[in-house]
Amino acid sequence: MHKFLVKCDEALKEISAQGRYRRFVALEKLADRFPYYSVTMEGRTRDILVWSSNDYLAMGTDPVVIEASIEAARRMGAGAGGTRNIAGSSPLHVALEEELADLHGKDAALLFTSGYVSNQATLSAILNSLPDWHVFSDAQNHNSMIVGIKDGRKASVHVFKHNDMADLERLLAAAPADAPKLIAFESVYSMDGDIAPLKEICDLADRYNALTYLDEVHAVGMYGAHGGGVSERDGVAHRITIIEGTLAKGFGCHGGYVTGDFKVLDYIRSVAAGFIFTTALPPPTVAAALASVRMLKADSARRALLFDRAETLKAKFRAAGLPVMASSSHIVPLMIGDAAKATQVSMRLIREFGMYATPINYPTVPQGTERLRFTPGPKHSDAMMDELVGALQKILLSEPAVTGA
Repeated sequence: MHKFLVKCDEALKEISAQGRYRRFVALEKLADRFPYYSVTMEGRTRDILVWSSNDYLAMGTDPVVIEASIEAARRMGAGAGGTRNIAGSSPLHVALEEELADLHGKDAALLFTSGYVSNQATLSAILNSLPDWHVFSDAQNHNSMIVGIKDGRKASVHVFKHNDMADLERLLAAAPADAPKLIAFESVYSMDGDIAPLKEICDLADRYNALTYLDEVHAVGMYGAHGGGVSERDGVAHRITIIEGTLAKGFGCHGGYVTGDFKVLDYIRSVAAGFIFTTALPPPTVAAALASVRMLKADSARRALLFDRAETLKAKFRAAGLPVMASSSHIVPLMIGDAAKATQVSMRLIREFGMYATPINYPTVPQGTERLRFTPGPKHSDAMMDELVGALQKILLSEPAVTGA
Protein backbone atom coordinates (compact mmCIF):
# COMPACT_ATOMS: atom_id res chain seq x y z
CA MET A 1 0.00 0.00 0.00
CA HIS A 2 1.25 3.48 -0.83
CA LYS A 3 2.61 5.45 2.13
CA PHE A 4 -0.03 8.12 1.63
CA LEU A 5 -2.87 5.58 1.86
CA VAL A 6 -1.33 4.17 5.05
CA LYS A 7 -1.16 7.71 6.46
CA CYS A 8 -4.82 8.31 5.56
CA ASP A 9 -5.87 5.12 7.32
CA GLU A 10 -3.87 5.93 10.46
CA ALA A 11 -5.13 9.51 10.63
CA LEU A 12 -8.78 8.50 10.19
CA LYS A 13 -8.49 5.86 12.92
CA GLU A 14 -7.03 8.43 15.29
CA ILE A 15 -9.74 10.98 14.47
CA SER A 16 -12.39 8.33 15.12
CA ALA A 17 -10.76 7.26 18.40
CA GLN A 18 -10.85 10.89 19.58
CA GLY A 19 -14.58 11.04 18.90
CA ARG A 20 -14.28 13.76 16.28
CA TYR A 21 -14.87 11.86 13.03
CA ARG A 22 -17.23 14.00 10.98
CA ARG A 23 -20.45 12.40 9.79
CA PHE A 24 -22.70 14.56 7.67
CA VAL A 25 -26.42 14.48 8.29
CA ALA A 26 -28.19 14.84 4.94
CA LEU A 27 -30.86 17.45 5.65
CA GLU A 28 -33.45 18.57 3.10
CA LYS A 29 -34.32 22.20 3.74
CA LEU A 30 -38.07 22.81 3.55
CA ALA A 31 -38.39 26.32 2.15
CA ASP A 32 -42.06 26.70 3.08
CA ARG A 33 -41.57 25.36 6.64
CA PHE A 34 -38.09 26.59 7.63
CA PRO A 35 -36.54 26.00 10.20
CA TYR A 36 -37.93 22.51 9.68
CA TYR A 37 -35.98 20.14 7.47
CA SER A 38 -36.60 16.59 6.29
CA VAL A 39 -34.11 13.86 7.19
CA THR A 40 -33.88 10.15 6.37
CA MET A 41 -32.02 8.13 8.99
CA GLU A 42 -32.02 4.42 9.72
CA GLY A 43 -34.74 3.79 7.14
CA ARG A 44 -37.07 6.46 8.51
CA THR A 45 -37.96 9.83 6.95
CA ARG A 46 -39.28 12.60 9.18
CA ASP A 47 -39.21 16.33 9.78
CA ILE A 48 -36.73 17.76 12.28
CA LEU A 49 -36.32 21.22 13.78
CA VAL A 50 -32.88 22.64 12.93
CA TRP A 51 -31.14 24.95 15.41
CA SER A 52 -27.78 25.48 13.73
CA SER A 53 -28.38 26.95 10.29
CA ASN A 54 -26.22 29.90 9.23
CA ASP A 55 -29.21 31.21 7.28
CA TYR A 56 -29.60 33.42 10.31
CA LEU A 57 -32.49 35.57 9.06
CA ALA A 58 -34.26 32.92 6.95
CA MET A 59 -33.55 34.97 3.81
CA GLY A 60 -32.69 31.80 1.88
CA THR A 61 -36.36 30.82 2.07
CA ASP A 62 -37.88 34.25 1.51
CA PRO A 63 -40.31 34.16 -1.46
CA VAL A 64 -38.94 37.38 -2.95
CA VAL A 65 -35.39 36.02 -2.90
CA ILE A 66 -36.47 32.68 -4.37
CA GLU A 67 -38.45 34.32 -7.17
CA ALA A 68 -35.49 36.55 -8.06
CA SER A 69 -33.35 33.45 -8.50
CA ILE A 70 -35.99 31.67 -10.60
CA GLU A 71 -36.52 34.66 -12.87
CA ALA A 72 -32.76 35.05 -13.45
CA ALA A 73 -32.41 31.33 -14.23
CA ARG A 74 -35.16 31.54 -16.82
CA ARG A 75 -33.66 34.64 -18.40
CA MET A 76 -29.91 33.94 -18.12
CA GLY A 77 -29.57 30.19 -17.49
CA ALA A 78 -28.19 28.17 -14.62
CA GLY A 79 -24.49 29.07 -14.85
CA ALA A 80 -22.30 32.09 -15.51
CA GLY A 81 -20.54 30.43 -18.44
CA GLY A 82 -17.01 31.41 -17.50
CA THR A 83 -14.76 33.56 -15.38
CA ARG A 84 -15.56 37.25 -15.03
CA ASN A 85 -13.07 37.84 -17.86
CA ILE A 86 -14.52 35.12 -20.12
CA ALA A 87 -18.23 35.83 -20.63
CA GLY A 88 -18.97 35.39 -16.93
CA SER A 89 -19.61 39.00 -15.96
CA SER A 90 -23.23 40.12 -16.16
CA PRO A 91 -25.17 43.27 -15.26
CA LEU A 92 -26.31 41.39 -12.16
CA HIS A 93 -22.71 41.00 -10.95
CA VAL A 94 -22.10 44.70 -11.48
CA ALA A 95 -25.33 45.68 -9.69
CA LEU A 96 -24.58 43.46 -6.69
CA GLU A 97 -21.06 44.85 -6.36
CA GLU A 98 -22.43 48.39 -6.43
CA GLU A 99 -25.04 47.48 -3.80
CA LEU A 100 -22.41 45.94 -1.51
CA ALA A 101 -20.05 48.90 -1.86
CA ASP A 102 -22.93 51.16 -0.87
CA LEU A 103 -23.83 48.92 2.07
CA HIS A 104 -20.38 49.45 3.59
CA GLY A 105 -19.86 53.03 2.44
CA LYS A 106 -16.94 52.06 0.20
CA ASP A 107 -15.87 53.00 -3.33
CA ALA A 108 -16.03 49.49 -4.76
CA ALA A 109 -16.76 45.82 -4.09
CA LEU A 110 -15.51 42.59 -5.66
CA LEU A 111 -17.44 39.31 -5.71
CA PHE A 112 -15.82 35.93 -5.03
CA THR A 113 -17.18 32.41 -5.19
CA SER A 114 -17.26 32.11 -1.37
CA GLY A 115 -16.36 33.93 1.79
CA TYR A 116 -13.45 31.52 2.24
CA VAL A 117 -12.03 32.38 -1.17
CA SER A 118 -12.50 36.12 -0.67
CA ASN A 119 -10.38 36.00 2.50
CA GLN A 120 -7.72 33.66 1.14
CA ALA A 121 -7.35 35.40 -2.22
CA THR A 122 -7.46 38.98 -0.95
CA LEU A 123 -5.09 38.57 1.99
CA SER A 124 -2.54 36.64 -0.07
CA ALA A 125 -2.71 39.25 -2.85
CA ILE A 126 -2.13 42.11 -0.42
CA LEU A 127 0.66 40.43 1.54
CA ASN A 128 2.58 39.43 -1.58
CA SER A 129 2.50 42.98 -2.94
CA LEU A 130 5.49 44.23 -0.91
CA PRO A 131 8.54 42.42 0.50
CA ASP A 132 8.32 43.71 4.08
CA TRP A 133 4.69 43.43 5.25
CA HIS A 134 4.01 42.86 8.94
CA VAL A 135 0.56 41.35 9.52
CA PHE A 136 -1.11 41.18 12.93
CA SER A 137 -3.72 38.42 13.15
CA ASP A 138 -6.19 37.69 15.96
CA ALA A 139 -5.58 34.27 17.52
CA GLN A 140 -9.14 33.16 16.74
CA ASN A 141 -9.27 34.26 13.12
CA HIS A 142 -11.02 31.92 10.71
CA ASN A 143 -9.02 29.30 8.81
CA SER A 144 -9.59 31.17 5.54
CA MET A 145 -7.79 34.21 6.96
CA ILE A 146 -4.98 32.09 8.37
CA VAL A 147 -4.46 30.38 5.01
CA GLY A 148 -4.52 33.70 3.16
CA ILE A 149 -1.96 35.14 5.55
CA LYS A 150 0.28 32.08 5.25
CA ASP A 151 0.06 32.36 1.47
CA GLY A 152 1.55 35.85 1.84
CA ARG A 153 4.99 34.28 1.89
CA LYS A 154 6.85 37.59 2.10
CA ALA A 155 5.04 38.79 5.23
CA SER A 156 6.15 38.64 8.85
CA VAL A 157 3.22 37.24 10.84
CA HIS A 158 2.35 38.24 14.41
CA VAL A 159 -0.56 36.55 16.21
CA PHE A 160 -2.09 38.60 19.02
CA LYS A 161 -4.17 37.19 21.87
CA HIS A 162 -7.86 37.11 21.07
CA ASN A 163 -9.40 40.59 21.34
CA ASP A 164 -6.44 41.65 23.55
CA MET A 165 -5.62 45.26 22.70
CA ALA A 166 -2.61 45.42 25.02
CA ASP A 167 -1.03 42.44 23.27
CA LEU A 168 -1.81 43.89 19.85
CA GLU A 169 -0.20 47.20 20.77
CA ARG A 170 2.84 45.42 22.16
CA LEU A 171 3.36 43.66 18.84
CA LEU A 172 2.70 46.79 16.77
CA ALA A 173 5.18 48.81 18.83
CA ALA A 174 7.89 46.16 18.38
CA ALA A 175 7.57 46.11 14.57
CA PRO A 176 9.73 48.40 12.39
CA ALA A 177 8.13 51.83 12.35
CA ASP A 178 8.44 52.26 8.59
CA ALA A 179 7.27 48.74 7.61
CA PRO A 180 3.83 48.34 5.97
CA LYS A 181 1.41 46.89 8.54
CA LEU A 182 -1.96 45.19 8.34
CA ILE A 183 -4.27 44.20 11.23
CA ALA A 184 -6.58 41.29 10.32
CA PHE A 185 -9.55 40.48 12.54
CA GLU A 186 -13.22 39.50 12.63
CA SER A 187 -16.20 41.33 14.07
CA VAL A 188 -18.36 38.45 15.36
CA TYR A 189 -16.39 35.31 16.23
CA SER A 190 -18.71 32.48 15.32
CA MET A 191 -17.73 29.79 17.82
CA ASP A 192 -17.73 31.84 21.07
CA GLY A 193 -20.18 34.49 19.88
CA ASP A 194 -18.06 37.41 21.12
CA ILE A 195 -17.41 40.67 19.27
CA ALA A 196 -14.15 42.50 18.59
CA PRO A 197 -13.52 46.03 19.94
CA LEU A 198 -13.48 47.65 16.51
CA LYS A 199 -12.98 51.24 17.64
CA GLU A 200 -9.96 50.32 19.76
CA ILE A 201 -8.43 48.38 16.88
CA CYS A 202 -8.93 51.36 14.56
CA ASP A 203 -7.31 53.64 17.15
CA LEU A 204 -4.25 51.39 17.26
CA ALA A 205 -4.16 51.21 13.47
CA ASP A 206 -4.11 55.01 13.30
CA ARG A 207 -1.43 55.25 15.97
CA TYR A 208 0.90 52.78 14.25
CA ASN A 209 0.02 53.59 10.62
CA ALA A 210 -1.50 50.18 9.92
CA LEU A 211 -4.16 49.17 7.42
CA THR A 212 -7.15 47.18 8.66
CA TYR A 213 -8.82 44.05 7.25
CA LEU A 214 -12.17 43.15 8.81
CA ASP A 215 -14.07 39.88 8.31
CA GLU A 216 -17.79 40.63 8.86
CA VAL A 217 -19.20 37.31 7.61
CA HIS A 218 -21.19 36.57 10.78
CA ALA A 219 -22.47 40.15 11.02
CA VAL A 220 -23.50 41.40 7.56
CA GLY A 221 -27.23 41.67 7.13
CA MET A 222 -27.75 41.53 10.89
CA TYR A 223 -25.88 44.37 12.60
CA GLY A 224 -26.14 48.09 11.90
CA ALA A 225 -29.04 50.22 10.72
CA HIS A 226 -28.86 48.76 7.19
CA GLY A 227 -27.14 45.41 7.84
CA GLY A 228 -23.63 46.71 7.15
CA GLY A 229 -22.26 44.75 10.10
CA VAL A 230 -20.70 45.65 13.44
CA SER A 231 -18.56 48.26 11.70
CA GLU A 232 -21.76 50.09 10.70
CA ARG A 233 -23.32 49.60 14.14
CA ASP A 234 -20.21 51.01 15.84
CA GLY A 235 -19.77 53.86 13.35
CA VAL A 236 -16.27 52.85 12.22
CA ALA A 237 -16.81 51.44 8.71
CA HIS A 238 -15.11 54.50 7.19
CA ARG A 239 -12.00 53.74 9.27
CA ILE A 240 -11.63 50.15 8.00
CA THR A 241 -9.45 49.69 4.90
CA ILE A 242 -11.10 46.48 3.66
CA ILE A 243 -14.41 45.00 4.83
CA GLU A 244 -15.02 41.40 3.78
CA GLY A 245 -18.35 39.65 3.94
CA THR A 246 -20.40 36.70 2.77
CA LEU A 247 -23.70 36.27 0.98
CA ALA A 248 -24.18 32.80 2.48
CA LYS A 249 -25.20 33.59 6.07
CA GLY A 250 -27.29 36.64 6.96
CA PHE A 251 -28.22 37.11 3.29
CA GLY A 252 -29.14 33.43 2.91
CA CYS A 253 -27.54 32.87 -0.52
CA HIS A 254 -23.97 32.08 -1.62
CA GLY A 255 -20.72 33.86 -2.40
CA GLY A 256 -18.23 36.19 -0.77
CA TYR A 257 -16.96 39.70 -1.36
CA VAL A 258 -14.57 42.43 -0.30
CA THR A 259 -15.17 46.18 -0.27
CA GLY A 260 -12.79 49.11 -0.07
CA ASP A 261 -10.99 51.86 -1.96
CA PHE A 262 -11.36 51.60 -5.73
CA LYS A 263 -7.62 51.43 -6.40
CA VAL A 264 -7.10 48.69 -3.80
CA LEU A 265 -10.01 46.65 -5.17
CA ASP A 266 -8.81 47.15 -8.74
CA TYR A 267 -5.40 45.81 -7.72
CA ILE A 268 -6.96 42.72 -6.08
CA ARG A 269 -9.15 42.18 -9.16
CA SER A 270 -6.04 42.28 -11.32
CA VAL A 271 -3.74 39.96 -9.33
CA ALA A 272 -5.76 37.66 -7.04
CA ALA A 273 -5.64 34.15 -8.49
CA GLY A 274 -8.74 33.11 -6.52
CA PHE A 275 -10.70 35.72 -8.46
CA ILE A 276 -9.09 35.55 -11.89
CA PHE A 277 -9.07 31.81 -12.49
CA THR A 278 -12.48 30.64 -11.30
CA THR A 279 -15.95 30.66 -12.84
CA ALA A 280 -18.14 33.56 -11.77
CA LEU A 281 -21.09 33.12 -9.44
CA PRO A 282 -24.19 31.85 -11.31
CA PRO A 283 -26.70 34.58 -12.28
CA PRO A 284 -29.56 32.97 -10.26
CA THR A 285 -27.37 33.08 -7.15
CA VAL A 286 -26.37 36.68 -7.79
CA ALA A 287 -29.97 37.74 -8.43
CA ALA A 288 -31.10 36.12 -5.17
CA ALA A 289 -28.31 37.81 -3.23
CA LEU A 290 -29.09 41.18 -4.82
CA ALA A 291 -32.73 40.89 -3.78
CA SER A 292 -31.73 39.83 -0.27
CA VAL A 293 -29.27 42.68 0.24
CA ARG A 294 -31.78 45.25 -0.98
CA MET A 295 -34.52 43.86 1.27
CA LEU A 296 -32.39 43.70 4.39
CA LYS A 297 -31.11 47.25 4.01
CA ALA A 298 -34.65 48.37 4.86
CA ASP A 299 -35.77 45.54 7.18
CA SER A 300 -34.72 46.52 10.68
CA ALA A 301 -37.66 44.57 12.15
CA ARG A 302 -36.22 41.25 11.01
CA ARG A 303 -32.87 42.14 12.57
CA ALA A 304 -34.53 43.12 15.84
CA LEU A 305 -36.43 39.83 15.96
CA LEU A 306 -33.20 37.87 15.43
CA PHE A 307 -31.62 39.43 18.51
CA ASP A 308 -34.79 38.98 20.54
CA ARG A 309 -34.79 35.27 19.72
CA ALA A 310 -31.11 34.87 20.62
CA GLU A 311 -31.47 36.66 23.96
CA THR A 312 -34.60 34.65 24.76
CA LEU A 313 -32.83 31.34 24.17
CA LYS A 314 -29.83 32.42 26.27
CA ALA A 315 -32.17 33.33 29.12
CA LYS A 316 -34.04 30.01 28.87
CA PHE A 317 -30.74 28.07 28.88
CA ARG A 318 -29.55 29.97 31.96
CA ALA A 319 -32.83 29.51 33.79
CA ALA A 320 -32.70 25.76 33.12
CA GLY A 321 -29.14 25.47 34.46
CA LEU A 322 -27.70 24.51 31.08
CA PRO A 323 -24.01 25.35 30.44
CA VAL A 324 -24.58 28.24 28.04
CA MET A 325 -21.41 30.16 27.25
CA ALA A 326 -21.21 33.95 27.53
CA SER A 327 -22.05 35.51 24.16
CA SER A 328 -22.54 39.13 23.13
CA SER A 329 -23.94 38.22 19.71
CA HIS A 330 -26.77 36.24 18.10
CA ILE A 331 -24.78 33.00 18.45
CA VAL A 332 -25.63 30.78 21.44
CA PRO A 333 -22.94 28.17 22.26
CA LEU A 334 -23.56 25.43 24.81
CA MET A 335 -20.40 24.02 26.39
CA ILE A 336 -20.03 20.21 26.36
CA GLY A 337 -16.26 19.85 26.78
CA ASP A 338 -15.77 16.47 25.12
CA ALA A 339 -15.86 15.52 21.42
CA ALA A 340 -17.56 12.14 21.80
CA LYS A 341 -20.15 13.55 24.20
CA ALA A 342 -20.90 16.50 21.89
CA THR A 343 -21.58 14.06 19.05
CA GLN A 344 -23.71 11.85 21.32
CA VAL A 345 -25.84 14.77 22.50
CA SER A 346 -26.37 15.89 18.90
CA MET A 347 -27.40 12.40 17.80
CA ARG A 348 -29.79 11.97 20.73
CA LEU A 349 -31.45 15.26 19.84
CA ILE A 350 -32.12 13.90 16.36
CA ARG A 351 -33.14 10.37 17.25
CA GLU A 352 -35.19 11.00 20.38
CA PHE A 353 -36.48 14.55 20.01
CA GLY A 354 -36.51 15.40 16.29
CA MET A 355 -34.11 18.34 16.59
CA TYR A 356 -30.67 19.07 15.18
CA ALA A 357 -27.76 21.11 16.51
CA THR A 358 -24.28 20.76 15.09
CA PRO A 359 -21.55 19.41 17.38
CA ILE A 360 -18.46 21.63 17.10
CA ASN A 361 -15.23 19.72 17.67
CA TYR A 362 -11.48 20.16 17.18
CA PRO A 363 -9.90 21.61 15.04
CA THR A 364 -12.75 24.13 14.76
CA VAL A 365 -12.45 24.74 18.52
CA PRO A 366 -9.64 23.72 20.93
CA GLN A 367 -9.81 20.25 22.44
CA GLY A 368 -11.69 20.32 25.72
CA THR A 369 -13.99 23.12 24.57
CA GLU A 370 -16.28 21.08 22.32
CA ARG A 371 -19.79 22.46 22.17
CA LEU A 372 -23.15 22.59 20.49
CA ARG A 373 -23.78 25.82 18.59
CA PHE A 374 -27.32 27.22 18.40
CA THR A 375 -28.41 29.98 16.04
CA PRO A 376 -32.05 30.80 16.83
CA GLY A 377 -33.68 32.91 14.14
CA PRO A 378 -36.85 34.89 13.53
CA LYS A 379 -38.88 31.72 12.95
CA HIS A 380 -37.92 29.92 16.18
CA SER A 381 -40.82 30.33 18.61
CA ASP A 382 -40.83 30.29 22.41
CA ALA A 383 -42.60 26.93 22.28
CA MET A 384 -39.82 25.50 20.13
CA MET A 385 -37.27 26.80 22.62
CA ASP A 386 -39.09 25.26 25.56
CA GLU A 387 -39.12 21.92 23.75
CA LEU A 388 -35.39 22.22 23.08
CA VAL A 389 -34.59 23.12 26.70
CA GLY A 390 -36.56 20.13 27.95
CA ALA A 391 -34.76 17.78 25.58
CA LEU A 392 -31.33 19.07 26.58
CA GLN A 393 -32.13 18.74 30.27
CA LYS A 394 -33.11 15.10 29.79
CA ILE A 395 -30.01 14.34 27.70
CA LEU A 396 -27.45 16.14 29.83
CA LEU A 397 -28.84 14.78 33.10
CA SER A 398 -28.96 11.14 31.96
CA GLU A 399 -25.92 11.16 29.62
CA PRO A 400 -26.09 7.49 28.51
CA ALA A 401 -23.60 6.42 25.88
CA VAL A 402 -24.87 6.35 22.34
CA THR A 403 -23.53 3.47 20.30
CA GLY A 404 -22.90 4.00 16.61
CA ALA A 405 -23.00 7.80 16.95
